[in-house]
Amino acid sequence: MGKKQKHCDPGDPLDARQGDHWDHVAYDPEHRLVVSVVPGKRTAEKAHELVVDFKRRTGGRLMSLMTSDGYSAYEDAIREAYASTEVPPRAGRRGRPAGPRKVMPQGLNYATCQKVRDNGRVVEVRTRVVFGTQASVAAALEASAVSNVVNISFVERHNGTDRNANARKTRKGYCFSKDWQVHEAVTRFTTYSYNFCWPVRTLRQKDDEGRWQEPRTPAMAAGLADHVWTVQEWLTFPAIKMNLRDP
Repeated sequence: MGKKQKHCDPGDPLDARQGDHWDHVAYDPEHRLVVSVVPGKRTAEKAHELVVDFKRRTGGRLMSLMTSDGYSAYEDAIREAYASTEVPPRAGRRGRPAGPRKVMPQGLNYATCQKVRDNGRVVEVRTRVVFGTQASVAAALEASAVSNVVNISFVERHNGTDRNANARKTRKGYCFSKDWQVHEAVTRFTTYSYNFCWPVRTLRQKDDEGRWQEPRTPAMAAGLADHVWTVQEWLTFPAIKMNLRDP
């Protein structure tokens, strides 16, 4: 945004919103739904903000499986958001008692998918189970309706769709954002209007006679809407501004 990262001066406060920016996206592959998006620098703070927002929007429920790339900040963010604090009982021996510790809930599965490149080409894909076990992750994949391997292909495909809808994110173009507030606003507009106004071809279903039914948006597939919204309908829908810092 504004200029390339290599042209930014770390000591110049005016460059705080310049250079490379990323969309941190929480994506539901079964319904093709964008649950949360946090645009900004690729930092641990933004990763934590995404996970906290995702947990809030899903009511704190544990997902059968969460995956991401190898960015280590996501592991810390998931632990901070979902772990509970437990104080071990005193063992009855001398010495300082064990302090409180973070304990991950049973049933939380999280795995990463890291691509290894050589001369710009992907030569290997490495997966790693971070939370949960190999058996629990395998069981979650077996029950999945969309994939039987750990991957990040769905969110990457959505990034391509969003890049097509938002010219500001086109690679090697002149339409890059110059103003942060406008960039963030357009990012949220294209992302969330996609949920309600964009019929996704792979979400179509056939009736009992084998005929294709009406197109469905991600919001319809997830049970959040009963029809394809127009952009005008979505923009004029009454909304309440929430203060996310309130309890």
